[in-house]
Amino acid sequence: MIEELNKIINESDNIVFFGGAGVSTESGIPDFRSQDGLYNMKYDYPPETILSHSFFLSHKKEFYKFYFDKLVNTDIKPNYTHIFLKELEDKGKLKGIITQNIDGLHEMAGSKKVYNLHGTIYKNHCMLCNKEYSLDEIIGQEIPTCTCGGTIKPDVVLYEEPLDNDVFEEAEKLISSCKTLIIGGTSLTVYPAAYLINYFDGDNLIIINRDKINVPFKNAIQINDSIGETFKKVNLR
Repeated sequence: MIEELNKIINESDNIVFFGGAGVSTESGIPDFRSQDGLYNMKYDYPPETILSHSFFLSHKKEFYKFYFDKLVNTDIKPNYTHIFLKELEDKGKLKGIITQNIDGLHEMAGSKKVYNLHGTIYKNHCMLCNKEYSLDEIIGQEIPTCTCGGTIKPDVVLYEEPLDNDVFEEAEKLISSCKTLIIGGTSLTVYPAAYLINYFDGDNLIIINRDKINVPFKNAIQINDSIGETFKKVNLR
């Protein structure tokens, strides 16, 4: 399968990458659903509840404690996957990255065409006056508060909130027009993001994930391994 992956990547010039939490775990960021993921840790409230819009509104202090403790880590660095994808973009092969992650590691690696389906920790805004704040401006505050007195909210998509329609439409266009779609580090269980693969009508669908996942494509290539280790075996020409 690695030989086939190597051949497809080297012969393709219209690749889109769709990634999830498994891309960032190799940088030391915990995922959500694995045995050691956030959903299997013990808190006063379930993580799904803490990361909901209604909980944010009613328990801002508890939300931000969890958010800063578990979702914000400014010491992390891009891993091999991020660097490999940047190289694919530089070679003109990769047309865009669609990510469910909010950590900004693709941008940190230098990728330019990144579509953050679930937002990013690096952008924040006041819910009252809409003033924008960087992560550096809010980090360390118990409840980040704007100069106008309004609460500052991270520009990340919480449960009970819709995805940004413009970002979703751009992601839809990318997938529907690409010839090779590489899906990495996601179990495709989070909707509506996972629905995007239904727009794929290209030639090659490649899935790289530690666990086997079911997709409605008969000829999909599945590699059940670390995504970083898999890409290390690809010899780009």
